[in-house]
Amino acid sequence: MPMDRSPYSSSSSESSPFSSTSTTPSKGSTVVLSIECLKGSSKADEWTGDMLQTGDIVEELKIGTMIVSSPFKNGKSGVQRILHSSFKQKETSIRVRVRRGSDEFAELQACIVPGEQFAGKKQYVLRAIDDPNYAVGFVDRTENECLDLQASRTSRMVSALERTPLQDGYVSYPWEKRMREMLSIPNSSSFYSILFLPKASDKVGSHYNDLEDTLARAHAWINASQALGVPIVFMNIQTESLLTKISGDTASSTVNAGSLSDLSNLANTSLYGFEDYHGVDIGVVRAVRLWFSPLAVEIPIEIKIKDTDAKLGFAISRTEEGFIYISTVNESDNNAPSARSGLSNLYKQASQTSRLVVVSRISNQKVLPWMVSPTGAIRCFDTVSLSQKLSLHRHARVPILVHVFLWDRSLNFANVGSIRARAMSTHPPASPAEVHMEPQANENEVQPSMVDEDSDEYERRMSDGADIMLERDTAGEFSFRLHDFGLKDNWV
Repeated sequence: MPMDRSPYSSSSSESSPFSSTSTTPSKGSTVVLSIECLKGSSKADEWTGDMLQTGDIVEELKIGTMIVSSPFKNGKSGVQRILHSSFKQKETSIRVRVRRGSDEFAELQACIVPGEQFAGKKQYVLRAIDDPNYAVGFVDRTENECLDLQASRTSRMVSALERTPLQDGYVSYPWEKRMREMLSIPNSSSFYSILFLPKASDKVGSHYNDLEDTLARAHAWINASQALGVPIVFMNIQTESLLTKISGDTASSTVNAGSLSDLSNLANTSLYGFEDYHGVDIGVVRAVRLWFSPLAVEIPIEIKIKDTDAKLGFAISRTEEGFIYISTVNESDNNAPSARSGLSNLYKQASQTSRLVVVSRISNQKVLPWMVSPTGAIRCFDTVSLSQKLSLHRHARVPILVHVFLWDRSLNFANVGSIRARAMSTHPPASPAEVHMEPQANENEVQPSMVDEDSDEYERRMSDGADIMLERDTAGEFSFRLHDFGLKDNWV
């Protein structure tokens, strides 16, 4: 159906106050009303065929029931008066029909909004209904200029591609909720690290061994920990720079800020120096940070205290690598807190498979070793102070929440990728009730020569035991043995 014509339309023989009555000049130099794109679409589709572009020739405007067609009297200024009058009458819906070339047309449904002032007069622009971010205005151009702009559309797209940057942004995130729900221990990670400072090569600590020595000591530490039965897995290793004041002859290498060639001398140094503008030597110590995680999840064990409890029923000791572990349990008292909580059964299972029950947290505080000094001493927690703290729990009748590292029988130590994935698993830990583990029935009757450990029959027999199983004696090509450390047990 053809659109209704208003008294302002220039398509009839009657003269319209907004239509041009002048003699039409030659087609190439005819001044027409053209589109000027002011702001791009937020949907990144302003270059599609149905969006108006700079250089499009305006053929028709429809505001409400009024239709105004080309040629427009007084061009841009006449159209601005139409837009101003419509805006004052609260008639802001407008449809614009444009032409490209001689036979291609496009339309835009928009609303009239005030724009910036020009020469003391308010200018009106059009914002797309379906994308308010997209705005266009009107400008007077010759038809040849419009056709040239339309022909340069491809080059303008390339130019816009080069000029348009990617913008960064921010997104709110429910950290508190995620840290409660997505971590096996709420608000705490299962990533652990130990920092190895370079070993001093003299008594006064003025010279240090090179970086390779520090890396080798970190490697030896984690290998020895695993060999002793500590259920941890290597995650990552990195160098860490620490600033310190040094004298000029202490640094293994000195870096001149104006010479990049000096940087090649720092590949294996543990201490190098800079000189600032005041002549003070600033040293950089290169330490090594080793990251590790439990081979399986950390298991929480809640030890509840009764008024009649005289002892907790277990003892703690420390390995040479600084790990706290359960060294002994009281097997004669089935009513001890260690027995009621399931810790005794867990210890028995670990002992039968030559594993350590390593204590990782007490009351959610991490108790693992965290640093190695330049003298080679390992910073870790003291067993005497830990025993005193546990005894105070018993005297105060306050339950003790202990987290321990356990082996996961289903993991293969050689498969580091899956081990790391399990170490970062968000599955919730086992409840204290699940920690009670009974000895396997007829365990001694299974002979290695009769059952292949990789067979389905072996997996079935092993799964007939407790819910939480410990790793068998060998994992991959590594064997872990429980050694007598010669340390005094700390009964609590």
